[in-house]
Amino acid sequence: LSSWDDFPVHQAPEFIARPGTSDRNFYDRYYFNMHPSTDEWFAVFGFGQYPNLGVVDAFIDVRLGGAQHIVRASAPLTDRSVLRVGPISIEVLEPLRRLRVVVEPTEHSVAMDVTWDGHIPALAEPRQFLRSKRKVVFDTQRLAQTGRWAGILSVDGTEHVVSPDRGWGTRDRSWGIRPVGEPEGDGIRQGELVLAGMWNYFPMQFEDHAIMYICHEQDDGQRPLVQGERIWADPRREVEDLGPSEHAHHLIPGTRVIDRSMVRFPQADLEIACTSLLPNYVSIGTGYGIDADWRHGMYQGPDEVVQGLVLKVDEVKGLAQYGIVDHVARFSYGDVVGFGLLEHGFFGPYHRYGLTDGGVGAPAD
Repeated sequence: LSSWDDFPVHQAPEFIARPGTSDRNFYDRYYFNMHPSTDEWFAVFGFGQYPNLGVVDAFIDVRLGGAQHIVRASAPLTDRSVLRVGPISIEVLEPLRRLRVVVEPTEHSVAMDVTWDGHIPALAEPRQFLRSKRKVVFDTQRLAQTGRWAGILSVDGTEHVVSPDRGWGTRDRSWGIRPVGEPEGDGIRQGELVLAGMWNYFPMQFEDHAIMYICHEQDDGQRPLVQGERIWADPRREVEDLGPSEHAHHLIPGTRVIDRSMVRFPQADLEIACTSLLPNYVSIGTGYGIDADWRHGMYQGPDEVVQGLVLKVDEVKGLAQYGIVDHVARFSYGDVVGFGLLEHGFFGPYHRYGLTDGGVGAPAD
């Protein structure tokens, strides 16, 4: 038994501590980002529980200048109602609207106390489902939202005041099944990529609305997951389906990193210019899969572990470009200008942009 068993939230004839599936890869987590709508700094942070692995972990990664300042923590999972590990905690002040995220001061270089206020109503994203050689590798549900932050962010001893006019961001909550924890043996799936092709996730925030764009496109053009919707801050206005999307990305020659894009929705007569302001190479140091010793859900031992890292961007971006890259970006169409997340990844060959195998970068212009 645990504390949440005293609430009517059960979804299966089991205790809340035990998910309805025994799949080791079941997870339940938060993702947030925060920025001043400029290239000054970009913070990405998250918190996850992995009940069938018995682990809870969290991280914050702040890109500031030529460095990424990271604090990360992991511990054995006890009570799922406790949204805290090490110095990092989350408090749900008003479900689907207001949250507080705290990184308590430690000997490491990042501390924070900020409150989130939703800018649009929380939105259910399309369900993601992928199967590889009969095994379900992705079966996830997410909610997403744009919002504004207020509070204090401290990096390397310098405090940055975060206010609603200089503290925009996006968040998502996701749960279900995806690869987590220690790597599993490949077996028959030897050489198979879990999320092969191109991944685009661009939640865009404007003054009175947001646009949510997702495109997972495989090398042969198939699209297992798509989204194109405009959501108004006024909850009385209906969500608009923008229809199918087209993309024209420019990759920095020799890399797999986007620096600018055009995203089009022909049915809605909408063309959006997307420009990276500052990339955060979150695939190293935070648990997103490249590090051999720290992955989301990986067991770090019987005691709580808290670590701090300061990574030089020039030293990690060459490897990190093979994972997910998160950018704070500027988005514009007509005379409408906004800011948000430009998240991408290119996994394996993707010939549309000259990525002829899993290792090469984009060709010269």
